[in-house]
Amino acid sequence: MGTAWPTAHWARVIDLRNPIRFIPLLFLGAIVIGTILLWLPIATADGTQTSFLTALFTSTSAIAVTGLIVEDTATYWSFFGQIVILALFQIGGFGIMTAATLFGLLAGRGFDLRSRMATRVERSRLDLGDAKSVLFLVLGITLIVEIIVAAILSVRLALAYDYSWGSAIWHGVFHAVSAFNNAGFSSYSDSVMGFQTDWIMLGPIMIAVIITALGFPVMQDLRHNGTKWKRYALHTKITLAGTAILLGFGFFSILMMEWTNPDTLGPMSFLDKVLNAMFHSVMPRTAGFNSLDVGAFREQTLLVNYGLMFIGGGSAGTAGGIKITTAAVLILIVISEIFRHDNASIFQRRLGEDVQRQALSVAVLAVIIILTAATFIASTSDFAMRDILFECISAFSTVGLSTGITGDLDAGGQLSIIILMFVGRVGTITVATALALGTSKRDYRYPEENPIVG
Repeated sequence: MGTAWPTAHWARVIDLRNPIRFIPLLFLGAIVIGTILLWLPIATADGTQTSFLTALFTSTSAIAVTGLIVEDTATYWSFFGQIVILALFQIGGFGIMTAATLFGLLAGRGFDLRSRMATRVERSRLDLGDAKSVLFLVLGITLIVEIIVAAILSVRLALAYDYSWGSAIWHGVFHAVSAFNNAGFSSYSDSVMGFQTDWIMLGPIMIAVIITALGFPVMQDLRHNGTKWKRYALHTKITLAGTAILLGFGFFSILMMEWTNPDTLGPMSFLDKVLNAMFHSVMPRTAGFNSLDVGAFREQTLLVNYGLMFIGGGSAGTAGGIKITTAAVLILIVISEIFRHDNASIFQRRLGEDVQRQALSVAVLAVIIILTAATFIASTSDFAMRDILFECISAFSTVGLSTGITGDLDAGGQLSIIILMFVGRVGTITVATALALGTSKRDYRYPEENPIVG
């Protein structure tokens, strides 16, 4: 008996048929491979071997499609290193969740019901029967959008900025892939600040980010039903409505708050202010490119960014955060309590209790994880709490924006950010379930008693 339990215990841990454990292992495997490649001397511009922590941080950020960096991508890494980084965030953006679903289908083994239920938040209720359709949809949209955006950016750089065609194509492809995968990595030291007044450069990047931030279930629904709103699934309706609200709120908030800021929008013309406010209403929700100096934002603007980053984009895509549907469910729960409704509902549909519990679990876990990391970093550094909190939310939500403290964090701080990026990408519910190593339903119920709330 003494050895039987540990053997069975570890057998459950390494059971690759279970996506709850297989998905984190896929992410870890990709991060390890990326770390090894970036650790090679050929990966750095000067040919010297980088530190293991720098390689690990960069690999995690790329696989998690975050975009936070401790070393300048444009100058620190060689062409080989930049290709590795591009490949990593392409793999991460493609979605190991999709790969895990396809793995189960090809292996001819259906995942158990409990595991499928536990991954609903991240998979947005996609069944194994949809795996092939989803895979082709992901491949098709990825190739089409990345090729179109890369072509526009490359031509613009070559004709308007006198780049050689080879250089223009490289920068165009790098930013197109990074934008579509919501990675936020840039082949320029100042991200895209050099294109503050260029609609043709910033526009396609914004569009690519918005498309993929909707999530693949929404794309699939749009493909099948076109513009027929009544035929959309509830998930699609919530995601589209939430996206429009967040983009509008972010745009007007940033435009008003930064209008006279001499370090951001202040010196710009009206149209340039509009362009950059639009750009920065899109990026905090998932991508991480910046055309303005985020460190120069006013306090109230950073607060708006906290909210946009924390919520993020659509489920089952490359966006991070707790997701739009999660935030919507939480708001609907509050509204139903305020008006004393029997249940939370929207668009003539009632929300199930399981979904409400999942939303609460995701949000509470996210807050706990972010505050824990922020508290640790604050206790070991002298950075202002506004910058630390911004960094932690950005890492957990896999956004990639920073006020400029990432490279100055000590080893403990960087490891904290690495953990946040990993947990944020894999998903709080997925990680929690993986750590639980299986649960069982109780055969009994305790007597009910309600504490005083509020």
